[in-house]
Amino acid sequence: MSEELAKTLNSSPDLAPAAGTPGRFATWHPIGLWLGLLATAFLFAGAEIQIEGAAGWARNLPTWRIEQHPLLDLFWGGKPLTGYHAWVFAFMAAVFHLPLILTWRWNWRLEARILGSLMVFWILEDTLWFAFNPAFGLHRLSPEFAPWHKHWLLGLPVDYPVFLFVGLSLIAWSFRRRPER
Repeated sequence: MSEELAKTLNSSPDLAPAAGTPGRFATWHPIGLWLGLLATAFLFAGAEIQIEGAAGWARNLPTWRIEQHPLLDLFWGGKPLTGYHAWVFAFMAAVFHLPLILTWRWNWRLEARILGSLMVFWILEDTLWFAFNPAFGLHRLSPEFAPWHKHWLLGLPVDYPVFLFVGLSLIAWSFRRRPER
């Protein structure tokens, strides 16, 4: 790493050089984030395909399930909450927050970028799970073959457009330029 880049990263109060660094680095930071999310989602989708196989949403896994609860509609898209998914979602939230612990820095911009990235990651991962799962394919991303997705809009689970919009909005907000003082 160049001394100038290291100095910028270390002096930035929020580790967001894209928000305050002109030039190529500012342009490549969001692109690198997108590529990193895509690669991570691809790898995790592959692992989940191996774990779940043709039985989506942990249907055949030896785990506890809560099939119906009013909060599931509000926070989980109506899908059952399983022990497997509770642990996996908590684990990935911890992984996405790990850089904050490693650098011992936190602020609202970084939190927004992390939460937005986590939302986009899960939508990408779920889509890739369908795309690469030999028992499914994208043509089976439908209520008939994915009954765990309870709510659909325009042929997609409602989670997809909602979390993509919220996630991308949080990421965009986190990259906005601060006014010069």
